This record gives sequence, structure tokens and C-alpha cells, in this order.
Amino acid sequence: MDLESAAANLVDHKMIVKHNALPLFKRGNRLFVAVSDPTNQDALDEFKFNVGANAEAILVEEDKLAKIIETVLNDQDTTMDDLDDTDLDDLDISGGDEEGAGEDGDETEVDDTPVVRFVNKVLLDAINKGASDLHFEPYEKVYRVRFRIDGILQEVASPPITLVRKISARIKVLSQLDISERRIPQDGRMKMKISKTRAIDFRVSTCPTLFGEKIVMRILDPSSATLGIDALGYEEDQKKLFMDAIHKPYGMVLVTGPTGSGKTVSLYTALNILNTDDRNISTAEDPAEISLSGINQVNVNPKAGLTFPSALKSFLRQDPDIIMVGEIRDIETGEIAIKAAQTGHFVISTLHTNDAPQTLTRLINMGIAPFNIASAVSLIIAQRLGRRLCKHCKQPLDIPREALLKEGFKEEELNDLTIYGPVGCDQCNGGYKGRVGIYQVMPISEAMGKLIMEGGNAIQLADQAKSEGVNDLHASGLIKVRQGILSLEELNRIITTD
Repeated sequence: MDLESAAANLVDHKMIVKHNALPLFKRGNRLFVAVSDPTNQDALDEFKFNVGANAEAILVEEDKLAKIIETVLNDQDTTMDDLDDTDLDDLDISGGDEEGAGEDGDETEVDDTPVVRFVNKVLLDAINKGASDLHFEPYEKVYRVRFRIDGILQEVASPPITLVRKISARIKVLSQLDISERRIPQDGRMKMKISKTRAIDFRVSTCPTLFGEKIVMRILDPSSATLGIDALGYEEDQKKLFMDAIHKPYGMVLVTGPTGSGKTVSLYTALNILNTDDRNISTAEDPAEISLSGINQVNVNPKAGLTFPSALKSFLRQDPDIIMVGEIRDIETGEIAIKAAQTGHFVISTLHTNDAPQTLTRLINMGIAPFNIASAVSLIIAQRLGRRLCKHCKQPLDIPREALLKEGFKEEELNDLTIYGPVGCDQCNGGYKGRVGIYQVMPISEAMGKLIMEGGNAIQLADQAKSEGVNDLHASGLIKVRQGILSLEELNRIITTD
């Protein structure tokens, strides 16, 4: 039989024994596999999945095939196996105990080497590609794996549908979840050590769907919390306002924006700047996404009675200098946070509003007294994250003057204005690479405070901010467009204007 010596090393040898099937040779995108049972579609699916090539069966008598497999496995060089083991099988991933595998045959699922290698490879690929989230999605006939990269979901793999339960079991074990429970959602966490000095956390969420458990994993890279203020994309005047506000001994800074707009990174950046030996810093989070050395982080747990308000009350008895509240969701949390800011503490928190002026009206609508808001809040930052144009392939666009004027550019700047758009190259795969922050940084001036106490609405507050030189989000985005960092298409995708 014509057998290429390297073909058997394309897959783990345990798979060859398991299916009594042997890769013979590979031609282009076709892998020819010797089998004794041509109806064994599971074997062909696994070979296709692991090799990335279409597996085609070649029928061989069972006894003859068994002897060939024995000879090949005894003679094969193990270099490829050793490399695969080093790279994928033995990654240092903590968070679970495989001895606690589920009841109905799940131990086999957990120990399935191809699945272990696949999960490890997907996690590493996600980290290397800068993904923020991973989605494992089972459907009736397709199993889809997607990464969210620069805010956009994109499909990266489609493993065999037969592996849904095995992949789910592997991830759940690593995340300390009950692998025998598939009827209800579960939340867990795991850590992958990828070098001596770097470890990545994953927050894991499972949800039962019609065709199996959908799993979403959020990547929590500690290095993102230590990027520094200069990496976030603030303009110089915005950066100065931010730094001045967080270095005040008391008062409140609020960061606002939708989910996925980078609020947590902004909070952690501020805390890292302020984290010195002479300060006592406490945070209440739901949950703490990244561990910060030297900072007292608390996960709220409403089921146990530990809520944002109760955590804040406890902090105030702990001699705090700086308090971070993950989110102001209700009047009780808001009132305690504002009281803390008024009594000699610096407080930083977030809300979900569209822009900075709406944050003030949101607090008022919660029932917080306008006087307290005006006296406690010193700065509000509204933000978005936009995809950064790839510097290797971006190209100038020819856009009509009327369209540019409608976008908000000035007549006098059009002759010297160059607007860039995405192209796509092997560096970016789509025209964008990385993300950049767009900010509305609004200080609470004396005039703004007076307007708050007079009951000004969001439009009046926005007009006052504009009169004081505060750029709204769209105007801040246009600065990035002028700089060739952002495309107009991307700006209009993430920021809508009335």
C-alpha cells in the first residue's frame, strides 16, 4: 500500500486507534484515509476537522488495516507528536478539575485529545488575533465558532456538529462548571498562562439552546488595564481635563457609554494612575474583570446581600481615599456615591447613557437632587470605540464637498482635507486593525452647575457644553477622521446624529 510517512502524523495517534482508520496521503485539500468501515462518517469528520482537509475513504480489509496501523505507529517518529503536545496539549490552563467530570460518559468527552487541542488552539488564536469575545454556537446542522475582533463578529471555524457536547464539556471543566448540567445557564471563569510573565483570564457564560449549549467567553487581558492614558486616544485638551479631575482629592468622575465602549478600561486606567502606596482604593464590581494589585476589589453578590449600596456603605467605614463603583444603577447607589464624593472621597463610576449631558438628566430622573449632582460631579466622559484604519493599506477617498460639509467639516478646510477609507491587506484582513477611543469630555463648570440646579434638560445642557468648547462625540470623531485614524463610514456606524 502506498503510504506517505508523514500522513499518519497529521492527526493524533489516539484518533487512529480509536477509529481504526489511517491517513495514507494528502493531495491538495484532500486527505485519503484507509478505513475498514466505509460508513464510519464520524472518523472522516474528525480527520477533516483536525487536518483541515476533506477526508475521503479508501476501503481496506479490517485485519490488513490493523496490521498496517500497528506497523506505522511503532515506526513513526514522534517529533510531530511532541511538538503538538508542547504547543497545545500541555498549555497551563487553570480553573477546573477534570476528576469531577460528569456522570453520563462525560469523562471520555473531557479527555478527548483532539478536542483538548482544538479548544486550546481556538483560545490561543483568539488571544493572538486580539479578540475580545469567543462564541461557540451550535445549530441544527452547523457548529460555528466566531471571534469578536475590533467590535465585529467574524466566523473562524466550523467544527463537526458531533463535537458540540465534547467541546462544551472541555470548556466547562476548565471553567469549574457542572458539565452534567445542560438545562440552565452557568457562569464561570478560567485562566490561561501563555508565558512565564503573562496570563489571560476568560469569563465564561453558557446558555442552553435548541441544539446544545452556546458558550461565550470574554477575554480579560490584564495588560489592557495598564495601557496608560496615552494609549486610549484622548486629544491633548481632553487628556488634561481627565488628569486634572482624577487627581482632585474629592469629587466624582463618571464614564458613560454602551456595553463594549471601553468604560472598564477607562476606569482601570484611572485607578492604575492613582494606585500609590499612600492611597486606600476600594472597588465594587459586577464582577471584577481584571485583578489589580494594591487595590481592594469586591465582587457584588446580591444573592448573599452584597449589593453596590451595601459595598459602598462598608467602604465608607474602611478609611477610603478612592472608591470605584462598577455602575450606578439606582437611586440608592447614586446617593451614597455622591455623598461619598461630597465628604472628602474621590469616586469614579459608570452609567449607560448616549452622551455626557444625558448622564446628568439620568441622575436627576433617578431621583437624585440636582444640587447634590452639581456639587459632587466634576467631570463626565462619554465614549465609543471605533475601528482604526489599517496604516498599511488605507487609501484616500474622493468625497463630494457637499457630503463633507453635511458631515460637519468646515468650508475653509476642504481644500487641504484628505479622507481615508478601508481597503484590506494581509496585515488587517478587512481594512481595519485595532480600535481607538472617541470621547466627549465635559467638565461641570459653575455655569453648568447652575443650569443643573435650574432643571435644565439634556438639550440645554448640551448647548451649554458646546458654548464652553466641549466637542460632542461626532465632533471628536471628525478629529480622528482628519488625522487619518478613522473612516467616515466607521464614525457613522458607531455614532448616530439627529
